[in-house]
Amino acid sequence: MTRPFARLRRFHFNFPQRIAAGFLALFLIQGFWITGHQTLSDRDYQYARCGRETWEKPSPLAGYYTTCGNIHDGILAYRLAGLPLTLNLLVQRGFDRFRTPEDRVVQASSGQGSAGLSVWELRHQMTHVLLLLRLPFLACGCVLGAGLWWVTRRLYGNMGGYIALALYCFSPTVLKACVSPNPDILAALGVYGGIYTCIGVAHAMQGPRRKWRPRIILLTALFAIAAAAHIAALPVTALLGLVLMIWIAEGRRSQLLPVVLLASAGALLLVFACYGFSPDAFSYLFRSAAGFLSFSLIPVRRFFFTFSNAGVVVAAAASALLYLGVPRSRYFGNTAPLLCFLIFAALVTTGVQASPWLWSLPFLLTFIGGVFADAFESRRGKLFIVAASSIVVLQAVCSVTALPGLIGDRDFHLSRMLTLFDFGCRLG
Repeated sequence: MTRPFARLRRFHFNFPQRIAAGFLALFLIQGFWITGHQTLSDRDYQYARCGRETWEKPSPLAGYYTTCGNIHDGILAYRLAGLPLTLNLLVQRGFDRFRTPEDRVVQASSGQGSAGLSVWELRHQMTHVLLLLRLPFLACGCVLGAGLWWVTRRLYGNMGGYIALALYCFSPTVLKACVSPNPDILAALGVYGGIYTCIGVAHAMQGPRRKWRPRIILLTALFAIAAAAHIAALPVTALLGLVLMIWIAEGRRSQLLPVVLLASAGALLLVFACYGFSPDAFSYLFRSAAGFLSFSLIPVRRFFFTFSNAGVVVAAAASALLYLGVPRSRYFGNTAPLLCFLIFAALVTTGVQASPWLWSLPFLLTFIGGVFADAFESRRGKLFIVAASSIVVLQAVCSVTALPGLIGDRDFHLSRMLTLFDFGCRLG
């Protein structure tokens, strides 16, 4: 007889898991330090206002989903940014019933209900607004780091997982995406998880059918995260995942396309739910230019010539040399993340502001972890362990020195401001 929660006991929090948790704790400490030195920006107010509207009330503007218009640049980011604020307001309104009028946290003015007050009007009454806005994105960064650790450890062992996770947790690029409302970190989670879940589904299809269903459900959820963050991420992830599935699924290739199409259709249904099942707002996602893609190497050059990424750059260069020079490194486990990195790193979105370069970064770190794990098992393994440790220390130093530069609101792009201005002019 199977005991209740027997499967949960399979999870062990042993020494490797504790080291991984320590790295993720350091990642959170850096994120909280940056958040503690930031101030509310125009971008924060935009996401807070429009995010709250997706939960609390329909848009007061006829024909539009929110006062930001029919959102096409990542509805999930607005949803997640607004959810903690809406929940905080609900909790505070509940506690205010037991407070005297002068001690109430949410003070309505001119007979206006608290649901109609903006975050700007509530900024002195609601505590920790800035932290609440960033918590979902910091949590997403931790989930992505945990996923990176899980994948690399299963593929390459503890040492491969350590170096990949360490470089991730001390990456200013990732930290920058997590300390402001940002759909790119959500897209990175959906893309990375979607690709490796496709590989997991292909492996599961070699076994009994009862193991297919949970993985296909997980694949649908990850496809939905990618699509709700950036609609352009879904077709690229699904197509690339299908190619990798065909690569490894022998004898089941005729069933792969229906599985990917089913997961993609389910993902679009979940995105439709994110728009409150509003056909007009959902259809605008496809009528806009949100799915337009092009190719450019400018983001790649910018990353590799940034001093704060020195450790990752050195590790990537060393991994490329080892991959080309050592035949044992050229196998599917290393080639798949390298292929994904090269494809996503070259993409740029032309219709909305996005950073596909960030989507490619977990694949680069996976490739680095895999190649170094092979090197650790060679005759000069101790030398490579010392070299990898030095690279991690270098990246940690670069990350810590770059933290003050991440405090400012440098993510509020001029193009987004011009888009909002143009939208306001058309409404006028």
